[in-house]
Amino acid sequence: MLLLAAINLPVIAVVINVLRQLLLPRDPSLPPEVFHWLPFVGSAASYGNDPMSFFFQCREKYGDVFTFILLGRRVTVALGPKGNNFILGGKSTTFNAEDAYTHLTTPVFGKDVVYDVPNEVFMEQKRFVKVGLSMDNLKAYVGMIEEEVENFLNHDGQFLTYQIGDINEWGQFDVSKVLAEITILTASRTLQGREVREGLDKTFAQLYTDLDGGFTPINFMFPNLPLESYRKRDRAQAKMSKYYTDIIEKRRQNPNHEDEHDMIAALMSQKYKDGRPLRDHEIAHILIALLMAGQHTSSATGSWIVLHLANNPEVAEALYQEQVKHFMGPDGKFRSMTYDELRELPVLDSVIRETLRRHPPIHSIMRKVRDDVPVPATLAAPASGKNRDRTYVIPKGHFVLASPLVSQVDPKTWRDPLKWDPYRWSDPEGVAAQAYNEYYDEKGEKVDYGFGAVSKGTDSPYQPFGAGRHRCIGEQFAYLQLGTIVATLIRKLELRMEQPMPGHNYHTMITMPTLPCKVVYRRRAFD
Repeated sequence: MLLLAAINLPVIAVVINVLRQLLLPRDPSLPPEVFHWLPFVGSAASYGNDPMSFFFQCREKYGDVFTFILLGRRVTVALGPKGNNFILGGKSTTFNAEDAYTHLTTPVFGKDVVYDVPNEVFMEQKRFVKVGLSMDNLKAYVGMIEEEVENFLNHDGQFLTYQIGDINEWGQFDVSKVLAEITILTASRTLQGREVREGLDKTFAQLYTDLDGGFTPINFMFPNLPLESYRKRDRAQAKMSKYYTDIIEKRRQNPNHEDEHDMIAALMSQKYKDGRPLRDHEIAHILIALLMAGQHTSSATGSWIVLHLANNPEVAEALYQEQVKHFMGPDGKFRSMTYDELRELPVLDSVIRETLRRHPPIHSIMRKVRDDVPVPATLAAPASGKNRDRTYVIPKGHFVLASPLVSQVDPKTWRDPLKWDPYRWSDPEGVAAQAYNEYYDEKGEKVDYGFGAVSKGTDSPYQPFGAGRHRCIGEQFAYLQLGTIVATLIRKLELRMEQPMPGHNYHTMITMPTLPCKVVYRRRAFD
């Protein structure tokens, strides 16, 4: 009897859920709800496996605004530039990021930073970070990054085999693994500080791995599971926090001017508006946040760039010839780049922009709704085009979701949107250039959310670093880091792809290539 009940109850639950959606009258003020078979689970599988296809299919049926069930959460999606502007340009008192993300970020980053503090405090912390990303520091970082990449290629085992001997001999490397290692090496050498770079041993790597294991979709959806990975995360966070605070304490005891270009030095000199200096554990936790966030996004984007260059050798050759033109001397050797020169390389710039368009690191940006909020009628118009004066209301307690991914591959905006084509950025009057100018808007309206005036960029169909008050403050460093890494790699290596281009792995917080993820290479003749 009990067995029969156990079998029947789930079936009854599914039937009731379906009948509720088909037969019960809906509140016309609410956005349409995506049909789903399983209660509580909702559309989790469709969304989690392929969010891009899920969003486009739902838009076709329901319009740009709809609600879907995600493991018990009601998530209202607003698509397109208007939807991004509505959510990312909305007030933090209405669409709140802390409520949406603190259960994921606080156990990893630590207390009293980022989403574990009120929004106005987080904006001050972003201002502190901006001090560490000064122009003088950025200029100093280019040579450091270039040196780290060259050292990696000259000392890593998988590249040593083909360093000496027949230049026609081809090797192979795992793109995701190599770019992850290069990214953490270059970030630690520049932003994180001399002591962190010198301490990058197996112990630190294991701490990072354990901490990274707590930064996954399952941690976002279920923050308090009694799993060993959660316990490893917590132990690693405590140890890494102490690792940084020990460095800070030693610096206070022994000031050293050689450290002036890193983020630790910048943060140690900052004070909140009320005059209170940053506490050591706050500095440590900001550094952890920078390490985790920057590592994922830059290594993912770098991986996609290398894969596309291997798959498009004509673009890789154009990128190489750009380096030859600007930096190769009569002796056949490359000289070091400068920050200003790096910004004036159109092929390299287009490769980075196009990769960020086609593969934005984050496909969904969520907020939690603190008060009932009406949806503008122009955004709420249903797919059928009827009732264009309809206004929906998103209730308090819902989540809202914006998707830069949809805007960046929308055929309504982009020609051949799924094609990786860096040359689309060469037309100064084209859609890509207009979207880029709208995103950065150097001469247009600026908004100061508390960390300096920026273009909010919420109207642009191109938003690789987010938009509004939570726009990534590290985008200048990311461009510099990616540009220097890619330029150095392309100087040293010819790349080819011997497998189909990998797809997207949407099961990670940052969209990575699916495995296997390998390219073949050979050393340049002069190397």
